[in-house]
Amino acid sequence: MSMTDPIGDLLTRIRNGQRANKAVIETPASKLRARVLEVLQREGYIRGYETDENDGKPFFRIELKYHDGTPVIRSITRVSKPGRRVYS
Repeated sequence: MSMTDPIGDLLTRIRNGQRANKAVIETPASKLRARVLEVLQREGYIRGYETDENDGKPFFRIELKYHDGTPVIRSITRVSKPGRRVYS
């Protein structure tokens, strides 16, 4: 099954994980997702991430970051979508 919006899926998983107050979430691994996670980690929005493998399929284990019990990322949205590209 192909995914049309892997970045949107990644952001949704992060948003849902923080709403559920999870410490760690998992998402399928790809080079594109790795680059986005590197930026999020460098800017201090996530604690970190690591690559793991389950049944031969790689995935990322992402450690979410909280400050005094509230998520560091207050809101996260995808501006450019597959149906409508927005460039800045």
